[in-house]
Amino acid sequence: MSILSAFKSLFAYGRVTDEKMWNSNLWRFAGQQSHAGEDIDEQSALTYSAVFNAITLISRTLATLPLHLMQTQGKNTHPATSHNLYRVMHSVANKYMTAQVLREVMLAHVLAWGNAYAEIVRDGYGRIIQLWPITPDRVEPKMVEGELVYDINVGGENIIMPREKILHIAGLGFDGFVGYSVISMARQSIGLGKAMETFGAMYFGQGTHPGVVVSHPGKLSEPAHNNLKDSLSSAYSGLGKAHRLMLLEEGMKIDKIGIPPNDSQFIEGRQFSVTEIARWFNLPVHKLKEMSKSSFNNIESEQQSFVTDALLPWSVCLEQHYNMQLLTLLDYKNGYYFKHIFEGLLRGNSKDRAEFYSKMFGIGAMTINEIRSKEDLNPVEGGDIHLVPLNFTTLENAGKPQENNLITEDPSLNGDDE
Repeated sequence: MSILSAFKSLFAYGRVTDEKMWNSNLWRFAGQQSHAGEDIDEQSALTYSAVFNAITLISRTLATLPLHLMQTQGKNTHPATSHNLYRVMHSVANKYMTAQVLREVMLAHVLAWGNAYAEIVRDGYGRIIQLWPITPDRVEPKMVEGELVYDINVGGENIIMPREKILHIAGLGFDGFVGYSVISMARQSIGLGKAMETFGAMYFGQGTHPGVVVSHPGKLSEPAHNNLKDSLSSAYSGLGKAHRLMLLEEGMKIDKIGIPPNDSQFIEGRQFSVTEIARWFNLPVHKLKEMSKSSFNNIESEQQSFVTDALLPWSVCLEQHYNMQLLTLLDYKNGYYFKHIFEGLLRGNSKDRAEFYSKMFGIGAMTINEIRSKEDLNPVEGGDIHLVPLNFTTLENAGKPQENNLITEDPSLNGDDE
């Protein structure tokens, strides 16, 4: 195939990001039932707070980190703000979505479905100018004559898109092409958690909980029994009527009751369900707001675990997919690559930012103006000089007498003054 033919093939397929996609309800399908009796799919699983929190925590945290298209030229590395992809991935993904929204949606798709897809839209020169997310349940990757293509359902019609027009990010999958749905894998764990949540809601919403039990000294006739049952149900059934004063007659007795010890396992079970969800998404449990086993001493180490175990692997995965599928060979040769800036995690903590800047400035790694730039402050005169402590020396001078080790800018102090 000639270069011109290959170039034309990029634009030979239909668009999928039209109004049919937004109006289609084909992707809303019934999930499979767990052993606990709950229907679980990628949509219904989000109604369980632990799953929703896990997916939004990872996807939103990474999406809010600055994502820069960097370029290395010689020994210098800088953000490539003039490249068309910088705006698409850092600021505006398409005419309706910011880059942050697109990246959050796509990572949420990967976390739930195991795959994320977006249509790549190019201009007349072949440059990427927009990205549009596609719900994964409408996409089926296929190998056709040795080429990977994507069969996409749009409003009941199937459109075949080539690899060059689809950004595909896959999670764990043994074939290397399609990732496994975490929700499907975790169906039993999620179903158990949702079942316990449903049981608790029905227990308080439909149960009778007066806080006491009454006993009648005699045997009640069927009409009397029904009347008593109806009166108790109407007066004391439901959460809003719990613990009300109960009126007794005909020698009935009242005994105060509490929660049976076995019922306390319901609370422990709900806590364990949150731990299970944290395990599926490789998160520290305290990040899902389960603090029963957390303390001031271990929160800091678990926060570091959140970054290294949950965020960093996904960050590398996303960066490599962006590099492989969005950058051209010419971009590679010119030193372009994508990088998440994890310093963005310090944005809400002024104390940690100050400590980081102080250390970087103290070893000469950053100048005053570089620090001010990160804080959106204007540069100051003389702020581009790298400074180091006066008592630093070189490795060559480390074994020499101390009076000769100091490196200073004053020649007289270095013994150079004649």
